[in-house]
Amino acid sequence: MNAPLPAPRTSSTGWARDLGWLLLAFALLFGLRLGSHPLANPDEARYAEIPREMLASGDWVTPRLNGVNYFEKPPLVYWAEAVSLRVFGLNDWAARLPAAAFALGGLALTYAATRRMFGRAAGRWAAVVLGSSLLYFVLARTLLLDGAVSVLMSATLFCFILGVREPVAGGADPGPASARPATRIAGLSRRRWFFYGLYASAALAVLTKGLIGVLLSGLVMFVWLLVFNQWRRLRPLYLPTGIVLFLLIAAPWHLLVAQRNPDWAHFYFVREHWERFTTTTHGRFEPWWYFVPILFVGTFPWMGFLPIAVKRFLAGGWAARKEQADRWYFATWALVIFLFFSKSQSKLIPYILPVLPALAAMLGCYLAELRRNAAARPRLRDGFGLFGLVAVLLGAAFLTVALRPNLVRNVEPIAVLRPYACVLGGVLLLGGVLTGWFAVRRGARAGLGTLLGTVAVMYATLGFAQLHVARPSTRELAEIVTARAQPADRVLHYQDFFHDFTFYAQREVGVIGYHGELEVKEDPRALASGRFIDEAEFRRQWPGPDRLWVVARKRAVGRLFGDPSFRYHLIAETRGHYLFSNQP
Repeated sequence: MNAPLPAPRTSSTGWARDLGWLLLAFALLFGLRLGSHPLANPDEARYAEIPREMLASGDWVTPRLNGVNYFEKPPLVYWAEAVSLRVFGLNDWAARLPAAAFALGGLALTYAATRRMFGRAAGRWAAVVLGSSLLYFVLARTLLLDGAVSVLMSATLFCFILGVREPVAGGADPGPASARPATRIAGLSRRRWFFYGLYASAALAVLTKGLIGVLLSGLVMFVWLLVFNQWRRLRPLYLPTGIVLFLLIAAPWHLLVAQRNPDWAHFYFVREHWERFTTTTHGRFEPWWYFVPILFVGTFPWMGFLPIAVKRFLAGGWAARKEQADRWYFATWALVIFLFFSKSQSKLIPYILPVLPALAAMLGCYLAELRRNAAARPRLRDGFGLFGLVAVLLGAAFLTVALRPNLVRNVEPIAVLRPYACVLGGVLLLGGVLTGWFAVRRGARAGLGTLLGTVAVMYATLGFAQLHVARPSTRELAEIVTARAQPADRVLHYQDFFHDFTFYAQREVGVIGYHGELEVKEDPRALASGRFIDEAEFRRQWPGPDRLWVVARKRAVGRLFGDPSFRYHLIAETRGHYLFSNQP
């Protein structure tokens, strides 16, 4: 049986310096060429277009997409986006800035909470592990809601465990981990501050992605309290004032949007919450094991270190669960969220992101222990070995694609990507070999330094290559329309809706024969606008005197362009789209 991990050092020095270096390093990594590539269609463009329309309309209560009420998600990220776009302008960098800012906030939270519980070295390593994990890095550079809600859920969960560890001001010690004397901050006990942080961050999580932001965090807390019988440490939890704080933050928008939109409540609570979890209505059904490979890849380069880190973190195993209840909290956090989304009928890769801070805290404690406990170092060979194997295999794959492009079905982009593939292949091959060599010859710190250097160069190269691997965009076509279209002209999307076009063109469009996620039937005003028409009505309007600009996927217009009676003028084309008109 493993010996318990040594007690952490409780030095109060170095907070500003640690956070400064961590945030600077990862700001450079997350921000490298952040605005170099167009917004991905549909997700990134959707979450940029909705706040753009908020700015244009002045309505910050009812989210709209292409002028249609969009009730799927609450507005907190939209508000952050709108502020960024107003301050820095309507551009790709400003649109992605809030995602990177939330990710940096998550690193700071993980560092602060892990350090407070397990010491300075553990906090630093936890932040490094989290920020360098592949899934966290990718979502820090991607405009989605999942990064923000993950950070806010983590804040809720960190505040809870920190709060129950604090002694009651002027009262008895609530548990074995609360040996520090009670303190007061600005007239309130530290325990009260942590619980108020819990209620506030839970409310903000609800404003980010709905009830999942509080229900899932609450489920983690409940399971931990129940399984490990920690109920006596729960009081006081400042429930009356906490509920007031929660409602003051979360309730106003919900009340306002319900007042202005009678159909909002059913759509939001039934369809977007209950049916998303319990049915396959949203078309995102995946097998129960879906998140197993996602978690393996998403924790790169640390996946090989996790088993021994968790084992060392939970020293003594299940038999020591009462004495190590606070450590088991992190295992409960990771397991409950993993099982919840594995059970859900709606699965997407980013859903598993809230697991990573708990895993990072456990791994951070283990890596910090290496410096103090030589007995833990030999087990590192599994982590270095798996990283080396994966890195070498990936490196060989990149070099093979670069040198033998005929092995790939779509050869065209390989010519542009070849330099990046060569760099990635070389870095991963060399890093995979040298990491293990340095670990054996010069110790664990040298091996970990080489691993982190390899990953940093890999991520930087991906940042430069991202422009060339982006999905086909309509940005160029939007710029043409913006430059040439007159105010009376109409712009239509043919059998599709291109979210990025409306953002770059800064205008609403008509849609031919397609609704998709545009809930036109739920919005009588949009339905009556005449912008949403079928193929027959489009054919009827085409010969008319008004100028029509049409954007379409190339693969969607075969029958239309093949009809001899349909006369059109091709204005421009990109890799995936056409822009054509009924007038020259």
